Amino acid sequence: MTISSAIILGIVQGVAEFLPISSSGHLAVLQNLFDLSAGEDHLFFDVLLHLGTLISICVCYWGDIVAMVREVFIVLRGGRRADGTPVQGHLGAARLFLMIVVGTLPLFLVLPINDKVEELYYITPFIGAALLLTGCVLFVSDKMAPGTRTERNMRFRDALTIGLCQCVATIPGLSRSGTTITAGIATGLDRTFAMKYSFLLSLPAVLGANLLSFIKAIGEESIEASLIPAYLLGMLAAMLSGIAAISLMKLITKKSKFGWFAYYCWGAGVLTIILSLIF
Repeated sequence: MTISSAIILGIVQGVAEFLPISSSGHLAVLQNLFDLSAGEDHLFFDVLLHLGTLISICVCYWGDIVAMVREVFIVLRGGRRADGTPVQGHLGAARLFLMIVVGTLPLFLVLPINDKVEELYYITPFIGAALLLTGCVLFVSDKMAPGTRTERNMRFRDALTIGLCQCVATIPGLSRSGTTITAGIATGLDRTFAMKYSFLLSLPAVLGANLLSFIKAIGEESIEASLIPAYLLGMLAAMLSGIAAISLMKLITKKSKFGWFAYYCWGAGVLTIILSLIF
């Protein structure tokens, strides 16, 4: 693993994690077809890349995260602030936290088949087909009428539906952000809120996956100290490119321009299938 390879993979992770084009699919294609991988320490490097994108979400949505923590403690204190004074009005951030918990629950369905899902990362034609499907999902999302619901009136079934779609999007080549944002719009969520909910919903998923991968990496891999600088630069690249991608997504989501990414995914899917047959 060279420094340049680590930075390239970090940028791909950060950009493709938040733009609806599937980071898992792009990373798998780069590794399968072009041998651009972290070698024997790939699990540890993957953990660092995902940590970089997790930091991106925390930076871009820090205010929402702080508000959720603060309001959850208010709820636990029976609707009172730390000084004992009662809180008037709707605790929207606490309700958003509850919806994230509900949306995360379906991920437990994936745990028994996680090893089978990981095997799909090495089937390049399948990833190409999944990218084609991602393009179809994004194309349809632009045709949907915008909803109006936010954290104040989002329903439990909305959160479960989006959570189930997040489970399906663990398949490499299916965009997690594209699938969950489209599901949110389909359930009647406001487009901007659907994007925010999608990204915040990824926090517990990424934390959980990182914890499992870290435990597995420590148990199976000996981390080469000389590669740590390259790994850290890759993580930094993932964080910075992730922040840029989230900022871009905020603009794109408002304008209903997912169709651009649909054409990209179709092209990438066809190219992936062709290259997999050649190499």
